Amino acid sequence: MSVSDQAAIVGIALVRNEDVFVERAIRNTIDFCDRLIIADHFSTDGTFAILSRLAVEFPAKIQLVRIKDTRESHFLISGYAGTATWIFAVDGDEIYDPAGLVRFREELLAGRYDQSWLVFGNVLNCVAIDAAAGTATGYLAPPCRSMTKLFNFNLIESWDGAVTHVLANGTIKFKLGFDASRRLHLHERTAWDESPYRCLHTCFMRRSSVDGEDAVARPNVSENRRSGVTAWLRKAVRRLRGRPVASDWKMEKYARGELVTVDATSFLRREHAARD
Repeated sequence: MSVSDQAAIVGIALVRNEDVFVERAIRNTIDFCDRLIIADHFSTDGTFAILSRLAVEFPAKIQLVRIKDTRESHFLISGYAGTATWIFAVDGDEIYDPAGLVRFREELLAGRYDQSWLVFGNVLNCVAIDAAAGTATGYLAPPCRSMTKLFNFNLIESWDGAVTHVLANGTIKFKLGFDASRRLHLHERTAWDESPYRCLHTCFMRRSSVDGEDAVARPNVSENRRSGVTAWLRKAVRRLRGRPVASDWKMEKYARGELVTVDATSFLRREHAARD
């Protein structure tokens, strides 16, 4: 079974209050995708204005919608199940290496990864980015968990049911001979400096102009939905005290090992900045 014949890469971005990094995240991945669907979920900062401007600049590629429930984001791409499509999810805090993605796109569409269901890439979970110096500091995956999301929809018949947001939870029906175990951990085989599929994940940094200077790693959608009574009370107390609510899950999965500083110039090049 091959996905490479007339294959396409469809990007999906679920965003909410991401105006610090979202433009860079979109610009760095726009050439990698044949189409990019962006779902804004009640942003109250400058995110939607930024995305609206990008949608005008790239009308042939970007589909911008506003959604009322995070579950809607999944059904924007679920119809691609069973087609020769790679679904690539990029969040507003994920800055990919655009130069690396050029090479990775060629490999992907040439069929190199056709037998894989989910492909994981290299990640640096950032605590700081120095644009002037062209460096980024954070925790590498591995040993952290990789959070990249690239799914081969040619291997499934459907993905629906009780989803919480795009590509999360629900029920997946695989085609005969395939299952969820077909996961390719490229980040465990390829060093950061050699990887074409790598991401600066700014999860430990301030992501919105409405965030305070003491911004912390935000809880993800699934984490918010499944929080128990104790966790809910603890978060409620933090909110009452005016303190941001941190994601325990992200602290556990994305802050492993030692802090390292890497050359990030390829992620921050001017040609992928705002095009005035």
